[in-house]
Amino acid sequence: MVEVEFLGPIGKEPMKFDAKTLSEVKEILSKDSSLKEWLKSCAVAVNDKMVYELNIALKDGDKISLLPPVCGG
Repeated sequence: MVEVEFLGPIGKEPMKFDAKTLSEVKEILSKDSSLKEWLKSCAVAVNDKMVYELNIALKDGDKISLLPPVCGG
C-alpha cells in the first residue's frame, strides 16, 4: 500500500491504496474530477525525492507527494 499526500492548495486528505507504479497512481487519481487539473501541473516526489517519469516502481510504504506550482515575490 502506498500513501499519496496532496500539498498546498489542493485541499485533499491523504489517500492510501495499492499501486505498483506511478502510472497506476495517476490512473487511480484521474478518476477524481477534482484532481484532474492538478495532475497536469503538479510536480511529484516519491519518498521526498523528485521524480519525472511514470514508470517508477513503488513498494509497500512509499509516500507519493503532489506538489502544486507556487509563485512568490
